[in-house]
Amino acid sequence: MSAKTHRVDMVLFDLTPRILSVVKKQALGPRMLGVTVAGDDLAGFKSASPADHVKLCFPAPDAEQPIMPQIGERGLIPIPADQPQPTFRDYTVRAFRPESNELDIDFVIHGDGPAVRWSTEAEPGRLVGILGPRGSRVVDSTFDWYLLGGDATALPAIGRWIEESRAGACIQAFIAVTDRDDEQTFSSAADLDVTWIHHGAQDPAESDLLLRAVQQRTRLNGDGYAWFAGEAGMLKPIRKHLRTEFADHPEWFDVDGYWRRGVANLDHHAPVDDDDE
Repeated sequence: MSAKTHRVDMVLFDLTPRILSVVKKQALGPRMLGVTVAGDDLAGFKSASPADHVKLCFPAPDAEQPIMPQIGERGLIPIPADQPQPTFRDYTVRAFRPESNELDIDFVIHGDGPAVRWSTEAEPGRLVGILGPRGSRVVDSTFDWYLLGGDATALPAIGRWIEESRAGACIQAFIAVTDRDDEQTFSSAADLDVTWIHHGAQDPAESDLLLRAVQQRTRLNGDGYAWFAGEAGMLKPIRKHLRTEFADHPEWFDVDGYWRRGVANLDHHAPVDDDDE
């Protein structure tokens, strides 16, 4: 057991609805788009962790303005069922530049949901609403190494984590994507080892390639922190593996179910059950 003390703290922020407009869009590969939004409403925006996410509220197909959730003293105010409801999805904060009030969000292009439709059709000036982050899980920068992984939906958070890491930290990243065309490059002061896993046409939810790569990796010396995200079913055996590896420090790993096959708008922090069924 390590004699060191490492902190993992939850920092909460006030929920503030914001309306922003698109300023730039770029292809990050055949299956990912990067969209930059900006606006004065970003004043006071806070994001303290690479895994932070916001709720994006999209306009209806024939509308310009998104319907935004209302915030009261006790949080979200329910909108009566007979009134139009917000259309929202959870997305990672890829980057935030307070000096220019710009926010980057990366979209995996798959299916035909509201986020895919909005991002593929987005042009400069188009509006979107954001809510959050509600808080940040701030991981101490004093760990000797960091183990990061997930499918393509985890790539924005992994990229931000890599780019914001301190010099001298060791990072092992395992990222499952369709093929080589989905790979990205990162700039980092850390000692970086990225393993790209190509699942091809196989549904990532049905692939064990990521699990096997994590199980067979080279173990590093010292204290480490692990973070994985992606399809909830795929992550179940990975969480079980990490639960054993981090048995002495269960607070030193986190596994987030970003999506689940066949489920629309899964809670971004959906529990990933690692119990045997």
